[in-house]
Amino acid sequence: MASTQGVKPPPLSPLPSQQSSSYRSPNQLRTPSNRKTIFDRNLNRTRTSELSRASFAYLFSEMVAYAQKQVKGIQDLERRLNEQGYPLGLRLLPLLLYREPPRTSLRPTRILPLLQFIHGQLWRHLFGRPADAIEHSSSANNEYMISDNEPLVNQYISVPREMNQLNCAAFVAGVIEGVCDGCGMKAAVSAHNGGTEMWPGKTVFLIRFEQEVIQRE
Repeated sequence: MASTQGVKPPPLSPLPSQQSSSYRSPNQLRTPSNRKTIFDRNLNRTRTSELSRASFAYLFSEMVAYAQKQVKGIQDLERRLNEQGYPLGLRLLPLLLYREPPRTSLRPTRILPLLQFIHGQLWRHLFGRPADAIEHSSSANNEYMISDNEPLVNQYISVPREMNQLNCAAFVAGVIEGVCDGCGMKAAVSAHNGGTEMWPGKTVFLIRFEQEVIQRE
């Protein structure tokens, strides 16, 4: 028989309790050892959590800087900000409806309930307060306006003098447009400067519904 003297035994694998709290999956993404991800988290767990303004200001300023690359003008920049916000609106709609009480969790199917949903639930989720006003245009029956006297997205953006027409709240306009489309009410949403002496940073979100939506009313 061959001698076994001087041969070191193979190293023992650590017990489950000694293993690291996370591991790398085949795609090299670090996931918890219990194999649960953010998608397994209860949707109501972070219902009342808030993001610090400093974190939001830094993140949004980077989004604006990214959208500003290779743009041809102010309208092009606002269009790209709108496109960034649109998918967020599509995803926020089912989340906010899920968090509503069962009797009020129905998707809005008329214009007025939809505008009230945007003015209330959506604005509170994004900014911690409702919007300031809802108005109906007197010149076009398919145009509505939602006003915000102090948009949070504009408070930490320094706009150069030659771009004074720029309104970075176009990102929020994209969110509104995504919510409208998610409810089956196609609309084009744009952000406009509507400053007054009392509210110099006031922004008006103009919502133009397609005629087929007006005909359904």
